[in-house]
Amino acid sequence: MKEMFDQLSAECSKLTTRRYSTSFSLGIYFLSKEIRQPIYSIYGFVRLADEIVDSFHQFDKKYLLNKFKQDSFEAIELGISLNPVLNSFQKVINEYQIDHELIHLFLNSMEMDLCEQTYTPELYDTYVLGSAEVVGLMCLKVFTKGDQKEYERLKPYAMKLGSAFQKVNFLRDVKADHQALNRSYFPNVDLALFCDNQKKQIEEEIEAEFKEALIGIKMLPLCSRNGVYLAYIYYKKLFNKIKGLTAERIMTERIRIPNHHKIGLMFDSVIRHKLNVI
Repeated sequence: MKEMFDQLSAECSKLTTRRYSTSFSLGIYFLSKEIRQPIYSIYGFVRLADEIVDSFHQFDKKYLLNKFKQDSFEAIELGISLNPVLNSFQKVINEYQIDHELIHLFLNSMEMDLCEQTYTPELYDTYVLGSAEVVGLMCLKVFTKGDQKEYERLKPYAMKLGSAFQKVNFLRDVKADHQALNRSYFPNVDLALFCDNQKKQIEEEIEAEFKEALIGIKMLPLCSRNGVYLAYIYYKKLFNKIKGLTAERIMTERIRIPNHHKIGLMFDSVIRHKLNVI
Protein backbone atom coordinates (compact mmCIF):
# COMPACT_ATOMS: atom_id res chain seq x y z
CA MET A 1 0.00 0.00 0.00
CA LYS A 2 1.20 3.52 -0.75
CA GLU A 3 0.69 4.51 2.89
CA MET A 4 3.68 2.34 3.82
CA PHE A 5 5.84 3.97 1.12
CA ASP A 6 4.69 7.41 2.26
CA GLN A 7 5.75 6.57 5.79
CA LEU A 8 9.14 5.37 4.56
CA SER A 9 9.47 8.59 2.54
CA ALA A 10 8.68 10.70 5.59
CA GLU A 11 11.30 8.84 7.61
CA CYS A 12 13.90 9.47 4.87
CA SER A 13 13.23 13.22 5.01
CA LYS A 14 13.46 13.18 8.79
CA LEU A 15 16.75 11.25 8.69
CA THR A 16 18.13 13.66 6.07
CA THR A 17 17.34 16.61 8.34
CA ARG A 18 18.93 14.98 11.38
CA ARG A 19 22.08 13.97 9.52
CA TYR A 20 22.66 17.40 8.02
CA SER A 21 21.47 19.85 10.69
CA THR A 22 21.33 19.36 14.45
CA SER A 23 20.12 22.93 14.94
CA PHE A 24 17.12 22.63 12.61
CA SER A 25 16.37 19.19 13.99
CA LEU A 26 16.12 20.68 17.49
CA GLY A 27 13.90 23.47 16.24
CA ILE A 28 11.58 21.04 14.45
CA TYR A 29 11.35 18.84 17.56
CA PHE A 30 9.83 21.79 19.42
CA LEU A 31 7.11 22.32 16.86
CA SER A 32 3.76 20.72 17.60
CA LYS A 33 3.81 17.06 16.66
CA GLU A 34 1.29 17.38 13.81
CA ILE A 35 3.45 19.82 11.83
CA ARG A 36 6.91 18.33 12.40
CA GLN A 37 6.84 15.93 9.49
CA PRO A 38 5.83 18.50 6.83
CA ILE A 39 8.79 20.67 7.88
CA TYR A 40 11.15 17.68 7.74
CA SER A 41 9.85 17.07 4.22
CA ILE A 42 10.53 20.65 3.13
CA TYR A 43 14.01 20.59 4.64
CA GLY A 44 14.83 17.24 3.00
CA PHE A 45 13.98 18.68 -0.41
CA VAL A 46 16.03 21.84 0.20
CA ARG A 47 18.96 19.80 1.47
CA LEU A 48 19.11 17.55 -1.60
CA ALA A 49 19.18 20.51 -3.97
CA ASP A 50 21.85 22.21 -1.89
CA GLU A 51 24.00 19.08 -1.90
CA ILE A 52 23.88 18.90 -5.69
CA VAL A 53 25.38 22.36 -6.13
CA ASP A 54 27.73 22.30 -3.12
CA SER A 55 29.09 18.76 -2.94
CA PHE A 56 28.82 16.66 -6.10
CA HIS A 57 31.86 18.17 -7.82
CA GLN A 58 32.83 14.97 -9.66
CA PHE A 59 29.45 14.80 -11.41
CA ASP A 60 27.59 16.93 -13.93
CA LYS A 61 25.85 19.19 -11.45
CA LYS A 62 23.87 21.08 -14.06
CA TYR A 63 22.38 17.83 -15.35
CA LEU A 64 21.65 16.59 -11.84
CA LEU A 65 19.92 19.82 -10.83
CA ASN A 66 17.83 19.89 -14.02
CA LYS A 67 16.84 16.27 -13.44
CA PHE A 68 16.00 17.06 -9.82
CA LYS A 69 13.81 19.95 -10.97
CA GLN A 70 11.99 17.81 -13.53
CA ASP A 71 11.51 14.99 -11.03
CA SER A 72 10.21 17.42 -8.40
CA PHE A 73 7.43 18.87 -10.53
CA GLU A 74 6.57 15.47 -11.97
CA ALA A 75 6.19 14.15 -8.43
CA ILE A 76 3.89 17.06 -7.54
CA GLU A 77 1.79 16.49 -10.65
CA LEU A 78 1.53 12.70 -10.25
CA GLY A 79 1.30 12.66 -6.46
CA ILE A 80 4.15 10.16 -6.20
CA SER A 81 7.91 9.76 -6.73
CA LEU A 82 10.20 6.77 -6.37
CA ASN A 83 12.66 9.20 -4.76
CA PRO A 84 11.47 9.03 -1.13
CA VAL A 85 12.48 12.61 -0.30
CA LEU A 86 10.62 13.96 -3.33
CA ASN A 87 7.64 11.76 -2.55
CA SER A 88 7.54 13.23 0.94
CA PHE A 89 7.93 16.76 -0.45
CA GLN A 90 5.17 16.47 -3.05
CA LYS A 91 2.75 15.33 -0.38
CA VAL A 92 3.33 18.54 1.59
CA ILE A 93 3.12 20.76 -1.49
CA ASN A 94 -0.18 19.23 -2.53
CA GLU A 95 -1.69 18.99 0.95
CA TYR A 96 -0.91 22.57 1.96
CA GLN A 97 -1.39 24.01 -1.55
CA ILE A 98 2.03 25.66 -1.56
CA ASP A 99 2.54 27.99 -4.52
CA HIS A 100 4.76 26.35 -7.14
CA GLU A 101 6.38 29.71 -7.80
CA LEU A 102 8.16 29.37 -4.45
CA ILE A 103 9.77 26.16 -5.69
CA HIS A 104 10.79 27.80 -8.98
CA LEU A 105 12.40 30.69 -7.10
CA PHE A 106 14.28 28.30 -4.82
CA LEU A 107 15.62 26.21 -7.70
CA ASN A 108 16.58 29.37 -9.60
CA SER A 109 18.86 30.34 -6.72
CA MET A 110 20.37 26.86 -6.73
CA GLU A 111 21.06 27.27 -10.45
CA MET A 112 22.90 30.52 -9.66
CA ASP A 113 25.37 28.47 -7.61
CA LEU A 114 26.33 26.37 -10.62
CA CYS A 115 28.55 29.04 -12.11
CA GLU A 116 30.71 31.86 -10.84
CA GLN A 117 28.70 34.99 -10.18
CA THR A 118 29.59 38.60 -9.55
CA TYR A 119 26.81 39.63 -7.21
CA THR A 120 25.24 43.02 -7.70
CA PRO A 121 22.82 44.21 -5.00
CA GLU A 122 19.96 43.07 -7.26
CA LEU A 123 21.38 39.58 -7.82
CA TYR A 124 22.17 39.30 -4.11
CA ASP A 125 18.54 40.06 -3.24
CA THR A 126 17.34 37.59 -5.87
CA TYR A 127 19.58 34.85 -4.47
CA VAL A 128 18.53 35.44 -0.87
CA LEU A 129 14.86 35.50 -1.88
CA GLY A 130 15.11 32.12 -3.60
CA SER A 131 17.55 30.34 -1.32
CA ALA A 132 16.06 31.37 2.03
CA GLU A 133 13.02 33.64 2.07
CA VAL A 134 10.80 31.33 0.02
CA VAL A 135 11.79 28.37 2.20
CA GLY A 136 10.47 30.34 5.16
CA LEU A 137 7.25 30.94 3.23
CA MET A 138 6.84 27.22 2.49
CA CYS A 139 7.14 26.55 6.21
CA LEU A 140 4.74 29.39 7.00
CA LYS A 141 2.13 27.72 4.78
CA VAL A 142 2.36 24.70 7.08
CA PHE A 143 2.32 26.81 10.26
CA THR A 144 -0.83 28.69 9.22
CA LYS A 145 -2.61 25.51 8.08
CA GLY A 146 -4.45 27.02 5.12
CA ASP A 147 -5.40 30.32 6.75
CA GLN A 148 -4.49 32.62 3.84
CA LYS A 149 -5.23 35.82 5.76
CA GLU A 150 -2.86 34.80 8.54
CA TYR A 151 -0.25 33.71 5.99
CA GLU A 152 -0.32 37.14 4.30
CA ARG A 153 -0.08 38.90 7.68
CA LEU A 154 3.01 36.93 8.72
CA LYS A 155 4.65 36.69 5.28
CA PRO A 156 6.99 39.73 5.51
CA TYR A 157 8.30 38.61 8.91
CA ALA A 158 8.96 35.07 7.68
CA MET A 159 10.92 36.49 4.75
CA LYS A 160 13.03 38.66 7.06
CA LEU A 161 13.81 35.67 9.28
CA GLY A 162 14.85 33.53 6.32
CA SER A 163 17.01 36.36 5.00
CA ALA A 164 18.72 36.87 8.37
CA PHE A 165 19.43 33.14 8.71
CA GLN A 166 20.93 32.99 5.22
CA LYS A 167 23.16 36.03 5.73
CA VAL A 168 24.45 34.57 8.99
CA ASN A 169 25.21 31.40 7.01
CA PHE A 170 27.11 33.51 4.48
CA LEU A 171 29.30 34.95 7.26
CA ARG A 172 29.74 31.57 8.95
CA ASP A 173 30.73 29.88 5.68
CA VAL A 174 32.66 32.75 4.14
CA LYS A 175 35.98 30.88 4.30
CA ALA A 176 34.67 27.72 2.59
CA ASP A 177 32.63 29.65 0.03
CA HIS A 178 35.64 31.75 -0.95
CA GLN A 179 38.40 29.14 -0.82
CA ALA A 180 36.67 25.88 -1.74
CA LEU A 181 33.79 27.03 -3.96
CA ASN A 182 35.15 30.35 -5.25
CA ARG A 183 31.94 32.13 -4.27
CA SER A 184 31.35 35.57 -2.84
CA TYR A 185 27.71 36.48 -2.25
CA PHE A 186 28.14 39.93 -0.73
CA PRO A 187 27.84 42.64 -3.39
CA ASN A 188 30.72 45.08 -3.82
CA VAL A 189 32.90 43.02 -1.47
CA ASP A 190 36.22 41.47 -2.50
CA LEU A 191 36.73 38.67 0.04
CA ALA A 192 40.46 38.72 -0.62
CA LEU A 193 40.35 42.20 0.95
CA PHE A 194 37.48 41.60 3.41
CA CYS A 195 37.73 44.09 6.27
CA ASP A 196 36.02 44.88 9.55
CA ASN A 197 34.12 47.87 8.16
CA GLN A 198 32.54 45.73 5.42
CA LYS A 199 31.72 43.04 7.98
CA LYS A 200 30.09 45.63 10.24
CA GLN A 201 27.85 46.91 7.42
CA ILE A 202 26.62 43.38 6.73
CA GLU A 203 26.02 42.81 10.44
CA GLU A 204 23.93 45.97 10.77
CA GLU A 205 21.70 44.72 7.97
CA ILE A 206 21.30 41.32 9.65
CA GLU A 207 20.61 42.93 13.05
CA ALA A 208 17.73 44.95 11.57
CA GLU A 209 16.25 41.82 9.97
CA PHE A 210 16.46 39.85 13.21
CA LYS A 211 14.69 42.66 15.04
CA GLU A 212 11.82 42.74 12.55
CA ALA A 213 11.59 38.93 12.36
CA LEU A 214 11.11 38.66 16.14
CA ILE A 215 7.92 40.71 15.85
CA GLY A 216 6.51 38.04 13.55
CA ILE A 217 7.71 35.15 15.70
CA LYS A 218 5.66 36.52 18.59
CA MET A 219 2.57 36.42 16.34
CA LEU A 220 3.02 32.83 15.16
CA PRO A 221 0.46 30.18 16.11
CA LEU A 222 1.33 28.28 19.28
CA CYS A 223 1.96 25.12 17.24
CA SER A 224 5.06 26.67 15.65
CA ARG A 225 6.17 29.55 17.86
CA ASN A 226 8.50 27.65 20.19
CA GLY A 227 10.33 25.77 17.45
CA VAL A 228 10.84 28.87 15.32
CA TYR A 229 11.96 30.85 18.36
CA LEU A 230 14.52 28.16 19.17
CA ALA A 231 15.96 28.42 15.65
CA TYR A 232 15.96 32.21 16.06
CA ILE A 233 17.93 32.23 19.31
CA TYR A 234 20.39 29.65 17.94
CA TYR A 235 21.12 31.83 14.91
CA LYS A 236 21.21 34.97 17.05
CA LYS A 237 23.78 33.31 19.31
CA LEU A 238 25.86 32.29 16.29
CA PHE A 239 25.54 35.80 14.88
CA ASN A 240 26.67 37.40 18.14
CA LYS A 241 29.68 35.08 18.21
CA ILE A 242 30.60 36.10 14.67
CA LYS A 243 30.11 39.79 15.55
CA GLY A 244 32.70 39.44 18.29
CA LEU A 245 35.38 38.31 15.83
CA THR A 246 37.42 40.18 13.25
CA ALA A 247 36.90 39.81 9.51
CA GLU A 248 40.35 38.20 9.36
CA ARG A 249 39.31 35.59 11.92
CA ILE A 250 36.16 34.45 10.13
CA MET A 251 38.18 34.15 6.92
CA THR A 252 40.34 31.52 8.60
CA GLU A 253 37.80 29.30 10.40
CA ARG A 254 34.16 28.24 10.38
CA ILE A 255 32.40 29.53 13.49
CA ARG A 256 30.20 27.03 15.31
CA ILE A 257 27.99 26.69 18.37
CA PRO A 258 28.96 23.48 20.24
CA ASN A 259 26.18 20.91 20.65
CA HIS A 260 26.13 21.24 24.44
CA HIS A 261 25.52 24.98 24.05
CA LYS A 262 22.66 24.22 21.66
CA ILE A 263 21.05 22.13 24.41
CA GLY A 264 21.35 25.08 26.78
CA LEU A 265 19.72 27.35 24.23
CA MET A 266 16.94 24.79 23.86
CA PHE A 267 16.09 24.89 27.56
CA ASP A 268 16.28 28.68 27.62
CA SER A 269 13.88 28.82 24.66
CA VAL A 270 11.40 26.47 26.33
CA ILE A 271 11.43 28.44 29.59
CA ARG A 272 10.97 31.77 27.82
CA HIS A 273 8.12 30.36 25.75
CA LYS A 274 6.33 28.93 28.79
CA LEU A 275 6.74 32.21 30.70
CA ASN A 276 5.63 34.15 27.60
CA VAL A 277 8.75 36.36 27.71
CA ILE A 278 9.86 35.89 24.09
